[in-house]
Amino acid sequence: MISTQHKTSPSYTEFVILVSMMMSLTALSIDAMLPALSQIGSDLNVQSANDRQLIISMIFVGLAFGQLFFGPLSDSTGRKVAIYAGLALFMLGALISMLALSFPMLLFGRLLQGAGVSAPRAVTLALVRDQYEGRAMARVMSFVMTVFILVPMIAPTLGQAILLFSGWRTIFGGFVLLAVVVFLWFALRMPETLAPENRAAFSWRRIVLITWEIIKIRPAIGYTVTAGLISGAFIGYLNSSQQIFQEQYALGELFPLYFAILASSVGLASLLNSRLVVRFGMRLLVKISLLFIFLLSIVSFGIVLLTAGTPSLWFLMGYLMLSFFCIGILFGNMNSLAMEPLGHVAGIGAAVVGALSTLISVLLGTLIGQSYNGTILPLVTGLAILAGLSLVVVHWADNR
Repeated sequence: MISTQHKTSPSYTEFVILVSMMMSLTALSIDAMLPALSQIGSDLNVQSANDRQLIISMIFVGLAFGQLFFGPLSDSTGRKVAIYAGLALFMLGALISMLALSFPMLLFGRLLQGAGVSAPRAVTLALVRDQYEGRAMARVMSFVMTVFILVPMIAPTLGQAILLFSGWRTIFGGFVLLAVVVFLWFALRMPETLAPENRAAFSWRRIVLITWEIIKIRPAIGYTVTAGLISGAFIGYLNSSQQIFQEQYALGELFPLYFAILASSVGLASLLNSRLVVRFGMRLLVKISLLFIFLLSIVSFGIVLLTAGTPSLWFLMGYLMLSFFCIGILFGNMNSLAMEPLGHVAGIGAAVVGALSTLISVLLGTLIGQSYNGTILPLVTGLAILAGLSLVVVHWADNR
């Protein structure tokens, strides 16, 4: 452990719990809202059912631009100032959403939430790196990622439970309460981990130059684009999942259970990835996973056509679980491959890679979600096309 800690620092267990809570805000902000989309649409007079999906998409838009700002900001002002600013912006967005009188007002609040929550998401890894190194850092991150994986499994259930006793506005109130707890806990217990002599001046010019450098490095831009393509398919699922399960398949309040089962396949893949990488390597795992999703989606497309766009629920669950297991493998490797040639600009490089891939993914995910037509054809088509394009981009990136 690096000797930047002192007697007022939190214990190891407390540090892991606090960091895990900050990381989990993103997933909680997205997934806890899914059961409430129908009720929000009704209360705010949203005419098109597909427009309700923008409540999810706007979080990702905020994330795309927010992490590009808060990552470099933390290198300039220190970790605490950046996280304070992000959590404050997140709370403001949640309050605006909770008090929204119109759908555009709600979407603006969600945009601010996404921008705000990008701060703990972007800065947390740097915070851990400031405090720990080597195996100690890997141990911390393994605990943090376990919590990060579990949150999407339980978040829709939490949202559904709140809806049973109150309205959708209470969910946003819960976000504010949780953010206040995290803010105060972080302020009172966590010391600044970035010494003044190690800080770098904030510079938009440097961000632009590094972005241009990433574009010129074939593996970096190739795997950044691939991460955006595959994440776009996954966001397309998130956007339309409530309509698919609660309305098309009429699961009602059972939706969170099925969502959790599918989320578990992503989590299982993420947990197994560290062992698989040692045996097979990142590039081979990426290519096999993409090829499997592509072929599986092509076959499933034919079956979905034969069933008028609504195959059996068990077929859908099997198809998505297999696809999401592969996506879990991809999530664990694509960002690492994109960052591999960027060690000399790792801090801002990570922010740029994250911002570019998120921007690509939200555009594609919104397109897939808005194409929902009462069948799962848009989702299957989107997975097939984006997996196929990803195979082409990966081949280009590796053909140096």
